Amino acid sequence: MRKKNQKLPLEQSDMELLELLKRHPQIKERMVAILNLAEGAAGTVGTADEVEAMLVEEVRRLGAETMGGWARGAHQRMAAEIKAQDPHSYCGKKNG
Repeated sequence: MRKKNQKLPLEQSDMELLELLKRHPQIKERMVAILNLAEGAAGTVGTADEVEAMLVEEVRRLGAETMGGWARGAHQRMAAEIKAQDPHSYCGKKNG
């Protein structure tokens, strides 16, 4: 039986997950909150309904963070593609 603070060696998939979470700190924050709920570390929660409500809210936030990150990445990829096709083009907000 392992002691609680004894660390297991990381597998390649663990390393890849950690790298992805480093690149997406908002998603990491949501995942930590969800895992804290699973561990019961979110404080004194009286009922399963309360935990479920907190989980639903965290999953909603996770979805919003994910979609926001995806949209930013899609915009950057599209801007780079347009710039590659026409180096004189500009992909940004209009001033005025």
